[in-house]
Amino acid sequence: MMLSPKNQLGAEYASLEDSTFKPKYRAACFCGKVRYEVSVDPVDAKYCHCRACQTLHGAPMQWAAIFQKHQVRITAGLDHLRFFNSEQGTNVRSLPCKVSCIECGTPIADEGRRMWLAFPTLFDFGPGVETPDSFKPTCHIFYGQRVADISDKLPKWSGHKDHSARL
Repeated sequence: MMLSPKNQLGAEYASLEDSTFKPKYRAACFCGKVRYEVSVDPVDAKYCHCRACQTLHGAPMQWAAIFQKHQVRITAGLDHLRFFNSEQGTNVRSLPCKVSCIECGTPIADEGRRMWLAFPTLFDFGPGVETPDSFKPTCHIFYGQRVADISDKLPKWSGHKDHSARL
């Protein structure tokens, strides 16, 4: 499902008219048609090893930086967003859902009911600038479903962080 440029994602997001919103980081899909900004550092970042993330990303895990929706502002490409609800198996914006660019197929984010799980590789931190510490993962979740062992010192959880057994 695509949204018309006239439609907003919802009042929970920052609007383009909000003069108090000060962008801190900018992100874009591969083709650049979808662009967004965030106004703060992420509240957390994690690696997810669940089967859905592995399949939908074509990778052994997903890396996400988590923001509250009011800290996110879509600046271009509302009409290029595609939504997929993996629980229902439908292309509808029924939360939680996956968000991607309809043009190039880039996964943009996971949209939750209150949170926006952004993919740090889409952010432009500037030439030669390392990924800020706030974007670096603090843990692994759904680690029991991993396809490869990761040898780092991050905590590994069987499910969600602080809501499952630590492995």
